[in-house]
Amino acid sequence: MKLRNFFVLLVMSMAASSAVTAYPNECTDSTIKGTYAFTVHGQILTPNGALPVDGIARTTFDGHGNLSQVDAVAVNGFIPQVWRPGTGSYTVNPDCTGTMTIFTPDQPPLHLAILISQSGDLIHTIVTDLGFAVTSDAERVRASKD
Repeated sequence: MKLRNFFVLLVMSMAASSAVTAYPNECTDSTIKGTYAFTVHGQILTPNGALPVDGIARTTFDGHGNLSQVDAVAVNGFIPQVWRPGTGSYTVNPDCTGTMTIFTPDQPPLHLAILISQSGDLIHTIVTDLGFAVTSDAERVRASKD
């Protein structure tokens, strides 16, 4: 009976230990290293009314604060360029919040607040620039091999 109890306790402690250590306690820039698929929804607020925004993006984070992406974003039903290239930077805080800045040709920089799941598989964003009510959600599609 004592041996059986010992094995039950051993298995339970191993299971609890692996569940606790499955993800790190803090996030870093490398938490989101890899490629993500984003969906984008919202509105751009103009003096003449709100313009709907819908789109998708494929963004790759290098684990060191740099990103590259392509996107297809419709504003008021018009997509000016399918797979428009962009680059940018990001910072991840230990509490899994952070910021991103995206640069695309002929556009002002876009600033975002980000929230990352502890596993790093999901990212949620909101544009913080004045006149934007745009959010996005992303899922990791490929982890970096480095």
